Amino acid sequence: MSQSDPIFPNDVSRKILHIDMDAFYAAVEQRDRPELRGCPVAVGHADARGVVATASYEARRFGVRSAMPSRRARELCPSLVFVEGRMSHYKAVSAEIREIFSRYTDLIEPLSIDEAYLDVTHNKLGLSLGVEVARRIKADIRREIGLVASAGVSYNKFLAKIASDWRKPDGLCTIHPARAQDFIDKLPIEAFWGVGPATAKRFHSLGITTGAELRAMPLGRLTDNFGQMGTIFYKFARGIDEREVTPERERKSVGCEETFPEDVRGERLEKHLEAIAEDLARRLARHGFEGSTLTLKIRFFDFTTKTRSVTQPRAFLEKDSILEAAHALLAGVEIPPGGVRLLGLSVSSPLEKPDERQGSLFD
Repeated sequence: MSQSDPIFPNDVSRKILHIDMDAFYAAVEQRDRPELRGCPVAVGHADARGVVATASYEARRFGVRSAMPSRRARELCPSLVFVEGRMSHYKAVSAEIREIFSRYTDLIEPLSIDEAYLDVTHNKLGLSLGVEVARRIKADIRREIGLVASAGVSYNKFLAKIASDWRKPDGLCTIHPARAQDFIDKLPIEAFWGVGPATAKRFHSLGITTGAELRAMPLGRLTDNFGQMGTIFYKFARGIDEREVTPERERKSVGCEETFPEDVRGERLEKHLEAIAEDLARRLARHGFEGSTLTLKIRFFDFTTKTRSVTQPRAFLEKDSILEAAHALLAGVEIPPGGVRLLGLSVSSPLEKPDERQGSLFD
């Protein structure tokens, strides 16, 4: 299969939306408290060991980001207003958003508390254009709930997600099949699903910085460097994503892991553990997930895999608490001379709160 093959094994007549609520937690607080509108707002704990769950766009202009330590956020933006999160309230708002989505389709796949995929190919209103469905959903959310959403429209999940991020906030972007390849070729490698900081660094070391350069890379070389993910990257570079929009059950865990290009141990392993803990804290904040069990997954050079877990009374949320527990778990594992091939962390055992509404959109 050459890089010039005009292949679209997906059904390009599909209409897939990705809806992302802009700065969701902070936007809800600014909606409910008019005095916060126009102010830089961070939802999270203001104390020194706290972490930012979501930052308003006014705060993001100062460099404040999700999963950032509160102390650092305050240094970047001295006028930052911290607001304690209200997860049960955010879930109640998400239920209202779910009701709007369900007017158009029953094929709704939540990703986190503030984003979801929708398949509107055969929507309930019989609208022929996916962009028209997205436009109406955005207008309904603004008019009825007082919040702003960004929407991406395309024929598969990968492209719909990229489209929703393209013109934030309040964005609406369509990637048409006829223009998809040109669009993908111009993307920075960091925009591809599954490419985090560590993977991006590996791509850069291979001379890959754009979608076009990724598409020129042979499949074998990609799988040699990235394993099964190499096949996924190969397909994405050609506009291929066969994943269906599938309604999901309640989320039971949130995790992340990294497969190393070469086996590691010692100080390098500790540095990777810290990066993974930071990524996990960011994902927990993004998903609004609170769980009390932390699991370490470690795969050795010979593909032997071990897991170690610890459960505590309170939720694992901040990077510091995750990393402290992860260090203790790692200390209990004997690392063989050949080193470690894969390292991962996940949080499970979701905590239930008496006042939380069940069945909300982004559980």
